[in-house]
Amino acid sequence: MQAIAESEERSAAPDFWDDPKSAEKLLKETKLLKTWTEAYADVARKIEDLEVYYEFFKQSEISESELEGVYREALKAVEEVEFKAMLSEEQDAMSCMLVINSGAGGTESQDWAEMLMRMYIRYGERMNFKVSVLDEQAGEGAGIKSASLEIDGPFAYGYLKGESGVHRLVRISPFDANARRHTSFASVFVYPLVDDSINVVVNPADLEWDTFRAGGHGGQNVNKVETAVRVVHKPTGIVVECQQERSQHQNREKALQMLKSRLYQLELEKQLEEKAKLEAGKKKIEWGSQIRNYVFHPYKLVKDLRTGVETSNVNAVMDGEIEEFIKSFLMTKAV
Repeated sequence: MQAIAESEERSAAPDFWDDPKSAEKLLKETKLLKTWTEAYADVARKIEDLEVYYEFFKQSEISESELEGVYREALKAVEEVEFKAMLSEEQDAMSCMLVINSGAGGTESQDWAEMLMRMYIRYGERMNFKVSVLDEQAGEGAGIKSASLEIDGPFAYGYLKGESGVHRLVRISPFDANARRHTSFASVFVYPLVDDSINVVVNPADLEWDTFRAGGHGGQNVNKVETAVRVVHKPTGIVVECQQERSQHQNREKALQMLKSRLYQLELEKQLEEKAKLEAGKKKIEWGSQIRNYVFHPYKLVKDLRTGVETSNVNAVMDGEIEEFIKSFLMTKAV
């Protein structure tokens, strides 16, 4: 609480915004601290409520079902704090970038990629994260070829890091006149969004920049000025595009941040590979493996192939209700 009070006092100073980057860093740190204090305060409040309701129940002033409801609320709050405590890696508390790419199969896979993009946007909204579409490449007729989402909020990377991998869809195709069943694939890649607290050195000589006209699905969204940018990191071959901002300068800054985040993720993966070699018996880390099936026909089922968690409520999943999959995966990794 003292650290939060000191940060808020500093943020009230007249010269606070003289250094915007330092100011934003302090605000993010304060927000993260508040996430913990508010979570613990919520637990304390709900446990106190439970104690009061239990006394009411003993005096027959409330029903058992009412007491059960208060108990479930308190238990949920405790589990949320315990779950966040598991996200102890430095990068877990960061915001993240989530990149979706359609697989082979043309319109089918491109439509599936757009469905996944909507699912993650809805999930972000459910978690009170700020979600921005930094780059979106429209498909040929429907869907998207690829998209890059910035998901900003405390522990966004920690929650979503397990979503990296191949997502498989089975359904009756809305694009097939014969109503045949199709299987589509799309890949998801999640990496932490670095800020000034993480030092990633990039040699300008290693970068190849290009500009192009920004635009989504056409019409008024098409920009007649080349504000969108593309940067290639020649040593690794990483390509990053950004067309969210109105000016080329802003897009260059955002693209460079995205590139640094990708390079940071590469270093994390190297460390994970080394750790996996040392920890015999643990499951090999495979970022590109198939992780989840989404079956719409001949039955309805979404199943995570790593944990076995499944649900028949596919509509809820596609509307962003993926917390059960995320928590089960992270709990499994913590064992």
